[in-house]
Amino acid sequence: MSYITFEQVSKVYGAGESAVRAADQVSFGIEQGELCVVLGPSGAGKTTVLNLLGGMDKATSGVIRVGDKTITDMRSPQLTDYRRLDVGFVFQFYNLMPNLTALENVELARQVSPRALEPADVLTQVGLEHRLDNFPAQLSGGEQQRVSIARALCKNPALLLCDEPTGALDSKTGAQVLELLTRVSREYHTTVVIITHNANVASLGNRVIRMRSGEVVENTVNEHPVKVGDIAW
Repeated sequence: MSYITFEQVSKVYGAGESAVRAADQVSFGIEQGELCVVLGPSGAGKTTVLNLLGGMDKATSGVIRVGDKTITDMRSPQLTDYRRLDVGFVFQFYNLMPNLTALENVELARQVSPRALEPADVLTQVGLEHRLDNFPAQLSGGEQQRVSIARALCKNPALLLCDEPTGALDSKTGAQVLELLTRVSREYHTTVVIITHNANVASLGNRVIRMRSGEVVENTVNEHPVKVGDIAW
């Protein structure tokens, strides 16, 4: 069985004729340690799938498993522990605390995870050892995103979920962030899921899941992922 499994998962908002099927009988598997790209246009259901996988939303029907845990069977306290201990989140707009330094933002992870890594070490690994005492307003967009990734990694999660992590960045800075995420998958053996509408990013993934209108239309294993530097932006 795959590390992540979606079995006929649906998420429906509303009821009757006004019901919206944001995810419609979604089924796929992702292996442990893979970098998976979930690709599709706006409204395809990508973020809904991410929210369901991250335990931030509840499925209307179907089964979601991550490792030995059945996420769809969990109640609220169990989902809180799952989000706190097992999952790291990286968002498009960083979500850093503006009144905390880079180091202090990453140290927040130590308050929620008992197996957290050393914050300064993680910031060094993402190339920000010289920015520990800078506030977000003193950092570039790419540096803020690297702080966000460091904060997620500091929890030492098994699963890293990234929602349009390069969406607010220029192509050069976005490439640096993607290089970091591919290195995280490779060196930490972390399962990384990247949600994006950018088709150029798909070639980086070990697996590419394409969505349209709430459905999975393709699930492809990429035997030869390209390097970030080889992407035509």
